[in-house]
Amino acid sequence: MSHFVLQWEIRSQDAGKMIREFLKEKSISKAALTDIKFKGGRIAVNSQDVNVRYYLKDADQLTVHFPMEEPSEGLAGEDIPLDIRYEDDYILIVNKPSEMNTIPSREHPTGSLANALIGYFNKIGLQATTHIVTRLDRNTSGLVLIAKHRHIHHLLSREQKAGRIQRTYEAFAEGVFKEKFGKVEEPIGRKEDSIIEREVREDGQYALTHYQVIQPFPRFTWLKLQLETGRTHQIRVHLSYIGHPLAGDTLYGGHIDLIKRQALHCQKIMFTHPILGSPFEFTAELPSDMQSLLEID
Repeated sequence: MSHFVLQWEIRSQDAGKMIREFLKEKSISKAALTDIKFKGGRIAVNSQDVNVRYYLKDADQLTVHFPMEEPSEGLAGEDIPLDIRYEDDYILIVNKPSEMNTIPSREHPTGSLANALIGYFNKIGLQATTHIVTRLDRNTSGLVLIAKHRHIHHLLSREQKAGRIQRTYEAFAEGVFKEKFGKVEEPIGRKEDSIIEREVREDGQYALTHYQVIQPFPRFTWLKLQLETGRTHQIRVHLSYIGHPLAGDTLYGGHIDLIKRQALHCQKIMFTHPILGSPFEFTAELPSDMQSLLEID
């Protein structure tokens, strides 16, 4: 098991800065610095231990060793195959199947993506807890972005809150749409008599969903959707509200004669890599249960 490490070669524009100031500019929080100081991390310049009051010089090699993470108590690793679409020292992109929770629940305490990740981390020798950045409902398939360290999760969560992590979904909604392009801009809140179900309600949180018709079929419409907000069940609630519930989504008025789960798939994810700084884009093909509906005459 090795520490998570970040390194920088100091350039002239950063010479003269205190390490504390430099690391703040790199979005390393005060809480992270406290953990580094008291929980087994270290800061080194040119391989010599220093503290955050050290003044950087041109061409210094600054290394930050973060403390080892403690795996989550009560979250057991399981040997579950993962469809990994990308991996480096900082992030994972996984294509999640339907019928898999993102995290354990009372109804499904095992078999989640989080359980699978802990099992995978144990296998590759990574001591970490799960840092899932973009979650999906149990029966929604598609791409999930995962950070491999708490600090990377912090950076990506900040990007997500700022709307700079973009996800595109594909879905099959019941009925035929009159317009090829549209949006649903309605607030969403928890339904009063349910701990799970959401609904459009005046006192809910602002929510905006954009949709585009890819292809109409006699009984459903193939859609592309993008969210400007990330409310729980947002696509499902908004489409149901306009009279086009997702095929298979019985919670929000859909029917299971075409497909046995909500026909929703996270097809694309775009973001800027938190360390490399380069734009990343990944796509995942429709799963077989959705693909088979496109072959119906």
